Amino acid sequence: MKVLRIKAIAKKELIQIWRDPLSLAMAFLMPVMLLFIFGYAITLDVNNLKTVVYDLDKSNLSRELITEFRESGYFTVVDNVNEHREIDRYLDSGKAQVAIAIPADFSRNILKGENAGLQVIVDGSDSNTATIAIGYISAVTELYSQRIKGSRITPLIDPRVRVWYNPELKSRNYIIPGLIAVIMAVIAALLTSLTIAREWERGTMEQLISTPVKTPELILGKLIPYFVIGFIDVILSVMMAVFIFDVPLRGNLVLLAALSSIFLFGGLSLGILISIAAKSQLVASQISMVATFLPAFLLSGFMYAIANMPKPLQIITYAIPARYFVSILKGIFLKGITLKFLVLETVLLTVFGLAVLALANKKFKKRIV
Repeated sequence: MKVLRIKAIAKKELIQIWRDPLSLAMAFLMPVMLLFIFGYAITLDVNNLKTVVYDLDKSNLSRELITEFRESGYFTVVDNVNEHREIDRYLDSGKAQVAIAIPADFSRNILKGENAGLQVIVDGSDSNTATIAIGYISAVTELYSQRIKGSRITPLIDPRVRVWYNPELKSRNYIIPGLIAVIMAVIAALLTSLTIAREWERGTMEQLISTPVKTPELILGKLIPYFVIGFIDVILSVMMAVFIFDVPLRGNLVLLAALSSIFLFGGLSLGILISIAAKSQLVASQISMVATFLPAFLLSGFMYAIANMPKPLQIITYAIPARYFVSILKGIFLKGITLKFLVLETVLLTVFGLAVLALANKKFKKRIV
């Protein structure tokens, strides 16, 4: 294997990229755009629960309760209705997610020291939002009860809870690192999936075949320019995560760069393999999108916990390289963990990259079929 041949192929590929504005846009703008859009669009935080109130008591205590809900920061009272059937209209139309009905004897029961009933209706069409809303409602009503009673009931068990790594429980802090893994999985495979196929479509593959360039030299020469581009995309993504989305980066930057390089190597090799098999840029790009985006988005643990998936799907996730990169990014970003905790992920990503590169090398034949 000669270095000069690899450099010649890499230089040729760089010139092609530079002369193709679409490739440049896809290489640099697409990752930034995807991270920006998905970073703001995907959130599991619930901060604006539209609430409608049906207050039959109309007392100071009932108004104080509604104020507690409003000032909690989680509920937005959109209207006060005068009939119970109006609640159905708000919930059916989606104009409200929560309805609070305060009975006429609410304040009287409280003043007597008796339990005061409170009807709360939550839209369960979004189960995640409904579950979070119920937790907020329980917290608001408990704090309100303690305040008006003037004393705090001491439970038999008093848990002292501390949240590590993400104390404010911001969903963005763990979504953004996982999102970087998904985007880079797609971009890496998509970029190189067009390289070999483009040579066949443009009729330049015959010229390459006639040269003394060997298959490993050709593949590595094609990989190197896109590896540099992919690494720049990783740097841009990390900078956006830290400076735009305020995600804490507690780990070692050198470790992050090294493990990102291993992941990029596997993703780019996969794109080369797809390009060799497809021999068409359109087909190659479609295959690379299907083979990377859906598995990375759904089966990497980015959005859905792998432990909650059915056993067959859990087994399939071991073949998804993005699964390991998601763990790496979340660990380095949020926990600041070192390499000794990421040995398994590093080894598996390395094995994946080498295996795919070897398969691509075996698949490509220097002959016109």
